[in-house]
Amino acid sequence: METLKGTLYGVSVGPGDPELLTLKAMRIIRRCPVIAAPQTKSGEMLALEIARQAVDLSCKAIVPLHFTMSRQESERRKAHEAAAETLRGYLDAGQDVAMLNLGDVSVYATFGYLQAILEEQGYRTAMVAGVPSFCAVAARLNRPLTGGMDTPLTIAPGSIELEEILATPGSKVLMKSGRQLPRVLDALEQADLLDKSALVCNCGLPEEQVWDNLTETRPEENAGYFATILVNK
Repeated sequence: METLKGTLYGVSVGPGDPELLTLKAMRIIRRCPVIAAPQTKSGEMLALEIARQAVDLSCKAIVPLHFTMSRQESERRKAHEAAAETLRGYLDAGQDVAMLNLGDVSVYATFGYLQAILEEQGYRTAMVAGVPSFCAVAARLNRPLTGGMDTPLTIAPGSIELEEILATPGSKVLMKSGRQLPRVLDALEQADLLDKSALVCNCGLPEEQVWDNLTETRPEENAGYFATILVNK
């Protein structure tokens, strides 16, 4: 008789404010005996700390997952496979695992890589939706993300070439823009879009910073990884 394996859940915890966790996310976290979350080299587990403010995790097995920011695809793949191998031990024991993800699990999330590896090996996975960072940023700025129903919305990482994206109609979301901030701001200035752009860094976290008019003030240095720019065009 085949042993029943556990399910890997990708659970969205939102960008920072623990009040943005959904009821479903909290239910799945409470139900899973194993909680997995990314851990930085400094030991920080931000997604875990957000969830911990909303759900009692004292009786859970906490599993740190270590990923890399290397631009080498082989290095990233190696880290993803190592994380999947770690989670397999719990899944093979019949334990459900909640892997916590910042923002929404379907938007530029590491969960997708582990999901692909484990599904290929026959494991079950499920995704729990949440509040993406750009929606929280729009609410923090108290402005609509889009205009009328005929206005498109483009979502892009700040690491890509921006000129063509900025030239398209509609609103823009530039995610994870902090490390390329000088280049991104220069591109916005050249496109004459600074007056239509706003920046929020670490939305919902204690160190949150807001620049709602980039023509008046702008960050003087790297704004950090969790920087989101909204361009209302």
